[in-house]
Amino acid sequence: MRREWLLVLVALGLAAAAAAIVYLSRPNTLTVAVGPQDGPEAALIEAYASALDRAREDVRLKVVRYGDVRDSALALQRNKADLAVVRPDVFLPENGLTLAILHDEALVIAAPEAADIDDIPALARKRLGIVVRHSADLSFLTNLLSFYDLVPDNAGADAPEASPAAEAEPGHVTVVPLKIGEVTAALADKRVDAVAVIASPASKPAASVVRAVELGSPERKVGFVSIPDGDAILQRFPELQAVTIPAGTFGGRPKRPDEEIKTVGASYRLMARGTVSRVAVASATQHLFEWRSRLASAAPVAKLMKAPDFDTTVAATSARLPNHPGAVDYFEREQQTFLDRYEDYIYLFAFFGGTIGSGIAWIGQRLARKRRERVDFVLDRLLDIMREVRAATSAAELDAIAIETDGLVADVVCYARERSIDARTVSALILAVDGVHAAIADARRQASEAEPRAATRTRTARLLALDLPAAE
Repeated sequence: MRREWLLVLVALGLAAAAAAIVYLSRPNTLTVAVGPQDGPEAALIEAYASALDRAREDVRLKVVRYGDVRDSALALQRNKADLAVVRPDVFLPENGLTLAILHDEALVIAAPEAADIDDIPALARKRLGIVVRHSADLSFLTNLLSFYDLVPDNAGADAPEASPAAEAEPGHVTVVPLKIGEVTAALADKRVDAVAVIASPASKPAASVVRAVELGSPERKVGFVSIPDGDAILQRFPELQAVTIPAGTFGGRPKRPDEEIKTVGASYRLMARGTVSRVAVASATQHLFEWRSRLASAAPVAKLMKAPDFDTTVAATSARLPNHPGAVDYFEREQQTFLDRYEDYIYLFAFFGGTIGSGIAWIGQRLARKRRERVDFVLDRLLDIMREVRAATSAAELDAIAIETDGLVADVVCYARERSIDARTVSALILAVDGVHAAIADARRQASEAEPRAATRTRTARLLALDLPAAE
């Protein structure tokens, strides 16, 4: 190959290496589906995406808002997003693996203490008001009541108003949707006996409902309904969560509740597709938890974030709601280094690189041998020409030999312009060419000296044939 082509190949190799470095060092942008678009989860993810951009981290988020948490989960399952905010009891993507629990929501059922409703079975033939904050809240309550063989009778806004003294049929519970502002009046008018809300126990909606129930109670005392069968419920509905409400969550004077309450709830989770890069997920999880206090100023729900519960790595990836291996790497402090990440590729490159290098070296040796064979051919031919010059008998033969020698010299010159020739070979070529030229020159000189002698001998022979004096 010409030297210019060699330089081009070197430049292309350097460009490829630079492109590989740029590609490997560029930030990994993940698309995250968020729903509902006006919920606290959306504010948290937006604040997190902005923080990643400002810090120029190796992972970035592209936020796509959806109208409902079901839609965001569907986007993950349909591979339209890499991450998504998911509420498992609403819709659980088949390919979703948990990074973090953004916050838990518990079923809080409060009733006037005089109603003497301590557990779910006691709600039979009662009227249960529910403050609906999400379209899935009613189905959540229906599933829970079905576990206790209770049948809900919905009494919506378009249903005929029941008499306050009327009771539901045995085994039935009348479910009455309410707004927070209607709770106190509904209890005072005996339209409901207890009120439920699905919300984070530490959130304002849960506290507002408890306060409204307290105001609607004749003695201003509120009791809470416990659901102690959490483990059994989770066996049937694994998408739910067992939640414990600590004593005094809703106030310490008086303490409400006066002891911890066992209940069940739902969780809002940040999930990722199983095919998303393990390294990218580990980085996203790390920054999410390390920047919790920074994000809380823009999204207070960040204070409620927590890692999924697991004992071992195996338990983490085989749980009811499995966790992403990248998130587990962060929780277990086993994040991969650059060498860990590309160890297989480095090994393969080293293994096959040696073989490829040997092949290139072999090809180089073959090409070098071909080059040496070409130069050796010219040298051998020049030596043969030197012998042919001595045997030449005419000027035409010498002219032909000179033309061939000039062609060989031109060929060597072109060859030397394309690639380097070692000094010993150049010296041998110079000596051979000089030897051929000297031999040709000697042959021409001898031929020119031989022509007058031959002419004199011919003239003498003619004179002798005419019997003329040689002097004449």
